[in-house]
Amino acid sequence: MAFKKILVTGGSGFIGSNFVRFVLEKHSDVSVVNLDKLTYCGRKESLADIEGNGRYSFVHGDIANEKDVENAMHECDAVVNFAAESHVDNSIKNPFVFAETNVRGTMVLLNQARKQGIGRFVQIGTDEVYGSVENGSSSEQDAQKPRNPYSATKAAADLLALSYHNTFGLNVSVTRSSNNYGPYQFPEKVIPLFITNILRGKRVPLYGEGKNVRDWLFVKDNCEAVDIVLRKGVAGEIYNIGSDNNRTNIELTRKLLELLGKGDEMIERVQDRPGHDLRYSVSFSKIKNELGWKPKKPFEEGLRETVEWYKANEKWWKPLIK
Repeated sequence: MAFKKILVTGGSGFIGSNFVRFVLEKHSDVSVVNLDKLTYCGRKESLADIEGNGRYSFVHGDIANEKDVENAMHECDAVVNFAAESHVDNSIKNPFVFAETNVRGTMVLLNQARKQGIGRFVQIGTDEVYGSVENGSSSEQDAQKPRNPYSATKAAADLLALSYHNTFGLNVSVTRSSNNYGPYQFPEKVIPLFITNILRGKRVPLYGEGKNVRDWLFVKDNCEAVDIVLRKGVAGEIYNIGSDNNRTNIELTRKLLELLGKGDEMIERVQDRPGHDLRYSVSFSKIKNELGWKPKKPFEEGLRETVEWYKANEKWWKPLIK
């Protein structure tokens, strides 16, 4: 399936900005419209290098605002919805903001896509909707068991997207990726937080004993997978995107410390947060077998590249540090 003009919502955020850049580099005949509210973690600076590209345009707006969405979506033939509030801790402090963006915002996008006859819609989800997985890996057929306001609102958004396919025939697919890492990630998330803390000589806050397990996916691998789902995915289907890079938080922390020439003396143990799932893991055999995608970036290589990016781009992240 080919497209000429794609609306990417949340394109100034971490994964969104990487996806915008990926599409423009890979598809020379495609234009991208980036609709972003520019909340604290959406930054125009993340795409400063492509602002002069004639195939890229930016619209400052809110996915929960119908007029903003109507204007941004005009003449587009596909939508990829990255826009979301995404930090679990923040969802515990203010769940209403998450409901507004993740649920109502997704509904506004879907409704407008239906009105404008959009040919393809990809809803970007998360593996966190499956809840904590003690053993094995979650498949697309597993029930959603979200355990905090963030993942609950993302689960609702997935269901809304799929309902628009089943009820109205909208050409919708859903992706659910594991934890992404890489350049341009806001330093509230664990990998950039730990890197930027260490670069400033500060200790890193590790929840509990650091036994929580996450599957780490290099952001460019995820962008490639989303692009493949956009073009080849089946309407009404969900596609997990993972990498089999399962690491405990203490393993991850020590690897970052090693890359930055530090030891355990930089670790500060902090009380675990409520609703903190012990382990996430997704099976990505469906996208591998049906669409031919698999991750390319080895974990240690990707982590090293990420550390070097933050070392080389203090001008991007230092203004974000309180």
